[in-house]
Amino acid sequence: MTHHQLDAGPKTCHWGFFDAALPPVLTIASGDNVTIRTINGGTGEQPKSGFHVLPETHEIHAKVERPMPGHILTGPVAVRGARPGHVLEVRIREVKLRTDWGYTFIRPLAGTLPEEFDTYKLVHIGLDPERNLAHLPWGMELPLAPFFGVMGVAPPAHWGRQTSLVPRAFGGNLDNKELGPGSTLYLPVFVEGGLFSCGDGHGAQGDGEVCVTAIETALEGTFEFILREDLSFTTPRAETPTHHITMGIDPDLDICAQKALREMIGLICERTKLTREEAYMLCSVAADLRVTQTVNGSKGVHCMLAKSLVA
Repeated sequence: MTHHQLDAGPKTCHWGFFDAALPPVLTIASGDNVTIRTINGGTGEQPKSGFHVLPETHEIHAKVERPMPGHILTGPVAVRGARPGHVLEVRIREVKLRTDWGYTFIRPLAGTLPEEFDTYKLVHIGLDPERNLAHLPWGMELPLAPFFGVMGVAPPAHWGRQTSLVPRAFGGNLDNKELGPGSTLYLPVFVEGGLFSCGDGHGAQGDGEVCVTAIETALEGTFEFILREDLSFTTPRAETPTHHITMGIDPDLDICAQKALREMIGLICERTKLTREEAYMLCSVAADLRVTQTVNGSKGVHCMLAKSLVA
């Protein structure tokens, strides 16, 4: 096992998209660890004073092309031997703040209540890593629970360039707050190397991310990448130390719920001798369907089931 560090900069960041044609900025072996540093926010979201703006931010803004709206991502990282049909197991070992501030905004005609909040509003939020708290501008303190809103691999080559705003089978803008330190994300591989990128750091987020943004901030994450030739998924899955997680992604929230549930039934049947009917009933009495986010074009629902109930 080798440990690598991937800093954010003009040569290691891409803005707004996932693309199978994007060459890797780092190639590793299965089992290696990588500490990946990210930034967050465009020029308009940076504070004018009072906070620490990471020095590489200005150079990234000036030199990295922005072909479409979306997130600033660090990567991609290629895993040697990864092929279409494999699964990339991404163990999230550590997630740390890189700066002392974040931001949240309302964007007109976006979010969960687009017609009710039609004026742009941006606030900056102080972050205290020592006390693990965010200082909200209206006087409240909020516990921090940092995670990456965007983690994904390259889409199939024939899909072309895909925006980072909309989550899809390759992952991307999942905005699942369960994916913090100690969790594991499983991503289907569509191209050679997998090509993992991440960004969209969140200091804290509620399920739904209803106004479009969480506490957006710059994060550093340490990931262990393991190539799984023994697994075959068509959509992302995940797990925490205590729960299995399946995900449904679709513009229709009802279809999201159906997809997440169907995947969980499949997971139960893979791990036990239960029939599909029994697994369906187990989900009804023991699994939790949770709204992941309602603001990314394709919405999300994730289904959680305690690991103690299945092998």
